Amino acid sequence: MTIRFPGGNELARAILVIALAFVFLGCAQRHAAPHTATVATEQPTIVREPGEDSAANPALGRAPGPSSEQIPVEALDPVWGDAEAPVTVVVFTDFQCPFCARAHVTLEQLKQSYGPRALRVVFKHNPLPFHQDAIPAAVAAQAVYELRGSAAFDAYAGRLFDGQRELTDANLLAWADEVGVGRNELIAKVRDGSLRDKVGRDMDLAKALGATGTPAFRINGAALSGAQPIDEFRKIIDAELAATEELARSGVAKDRIYSRRVAENHQRAEPSSADARPSAEARPRKVPVGSSPVRGPADALVTIVEFTDYQCPYCKRAHATMAEVLRRYAGRVRLVRKHNPLPFHDRAVPAAVLAIEAHAQRGSAAFWQADELLFASASDLSDTVLLDIARQLRLDSRRLKAAWKQKAHPVIQQDQDLAEDIGARGTPNFFINGRQLTGAQPIEKFAEVIDLALLEADEKVRSGTPRAGLYAALQQDAEGPEPPEIKSLPAAGRGLPSRGAAGAPVVVQVFSDFECPFCKRLGPTLDELVAAFPGQVRIVWRNLPLPHHKNARLAAAAALEAHAQRGDKGFWQMHDLLFENQRSEGGLELPALERYAASLGLDRARFAKALEDGRHDAAISRDEQLAKSAGIKGTPGTVINGYFVSGAQPPARFKRVVRLSLADARAGRRAAASK
Repeated sequence: MTIRFPGGNELARAILVIALAFVFLGCAQRHAAPHTATVATEQPTIVREPGEDSAANPALGRAPGPSSEQIPVEALDPVWGDAEAPVTVVVFTDFQCPFCARAHVTLEQLKQSYGPRALRVVFKHNPLPFHQDAIPAAVAAQAVYELRGSAAFDAYAGRLFDGQRELTDANLLAWADEVGVGRNELIAKVRDGSLRDKVGRDMDLAKALGATGTPAFRINGAALSGAQPIDEFRKIIDAELAATEELARSGVAKDRIYSRRVAENHQRAEPSSADARPSAEARPRKVPVGSSPVRGPADALVTIVEFTDYQCPYCKRAHATMAEVLRRYAGRVRLVRKHNPLPFHDRAVPAAVLAIEAHAQRGSAAFWQADELLFASASDLSDTVLLDIARQLRLDSRRLKAAWKQKAHPVIQQDQDLAEDIGARGTPNFFINGRQLTGAQPIEKFAEVIDLALLEADEKVRSGTPRAGLYAALQQDAEGPEPPEIKSLPAAGRGLPSRGAAGAPVVVQVFSDFECPFCKRLGPTLDELVAAFPGQVRIVWRNLPLPHHKNARLAAAAALEAHAQRGDKGFWQMHDLLFENQRSEGGLELPALERYAASLGLDRARFAKALEDGRHDAAISRDEQLAKSAGIKGTPGTVINGYFVSGAQPPARFKRVVRLSLADARAGRRAAASK
């Protein structure tokens, strides 16, 4: 039955808060159970409406698909993809974790790229204890799944990640209503103790697997941790597709392949980032100090380079740890500060600029004073607070305001380019004599790595290396940045849809699909590139309609016909209409395409004939063959003067590659066979 609340929304919200608080308290009293495949047979207790049957609750009685003893797939796990898809990605996530939000986008790209027949994605919860809204969000999401099934869960999960800074009880209710779960129904379901148990089992499994941080992935049992680039996932998925195909050829039944691969890969599972420390055998990374602020003696035996963000709560926690490190290892350790303000922290860049200006205007001592004041004020980094800090430090406020107005501060850009090169994704990120340690680790973790570094440094000094040149000597043998992936493409002809300067030194060839949501997301980034590098960038469109997007090929033909009739202007007008209406019902079907053509003033009869006789099929096929020969499998796939960028990456990634391409052009270098 459904409970009715005559008092309106306020009472409903209060009841939900109480229910979610009960779930939170109950989790502390759980007893972990052994993880075996048998948990997949457990069924939920569903709160039903009168006359309701199991068809209204898609989670009831659903076959879980292939499972395994080490990494079981439960009947109550939200799943995308075919039950017998050869590759299963199990993701442990936290709706309040910004890196999980980033990884969620990558998962959606992988779904689009591989399709449901090749890929199964299994969702498990691992709300972290320091995210106070993560458990309520996990429970609400699980309730949505058990009430309405996978499609509703996917939509709700996306809504949670988009609004993860506002996971209030009111929003949890409102967003559930958007996906078809009424507030009273959600409240009643949340009170069901089985949700608490389900989230608890997921957390226990994550702990047993060593997946103590989020996001964490097990790809047919192979471990991958963090919001990694999409190519890191593809390496494992492609290897697993080959391995599972071999098993199938050898006669292994489809429903046994998952357990076979998990059993083999589970033995090689990597430790979680929270438990890992750099290996003594791991080659250190090249991390130059440059002109960055330094705290500690120049001849310190150990150099710690930290990439930080003043709005990041984990950086604030690590700030206190670094103070203890400098106290404990006084005279033997120095700290180098570099900036990596994350894009979802809206006040991180102004704060970083203030610190940079303190260093530029008043030297190292003023920088470290600013550093202390900024972390102390991390909860409020408004202009008013920052200007007050500037007054305390006796900075030139006009110069500070002028620096704030810059589109990109050169120091931040330089630090972020370095972070990109050496794999310092997220904050805080540390390199201890070149060896990486990620996250706000406890002091004991730092001590382990520092003590090891001190032993190596002492040995180096005893063998004759002067202390003043120690870090430079250590960096000589360090590993430099991996070059960007290269894709060789023929020159982009003049007849292709394009925009930007015709003779631009940088040509950006975009393989895209009008039905792909990530291709739509890339559009503003391309606009930003043209604006950021005036006269230096040309955007060239290539069609790569994916086979599981039923309307993508027809939409591509419509855009090419607009180009044939009205040139580049007509193409980009149609391009915008197609992406604007991508999610509308029938938005990419023939009647809608004909309406768009009419609105643009195209010859309607010619347009209809072109879509009927397939005159643009050859051009689309040429782009598809070009993508295949270059090894481009998914969309969007972008080749910038031969450098490849996979997916709808942040604008900073594309700008980084454009700057690299411009440097190549000035030096007469070529990244690939052609631009």
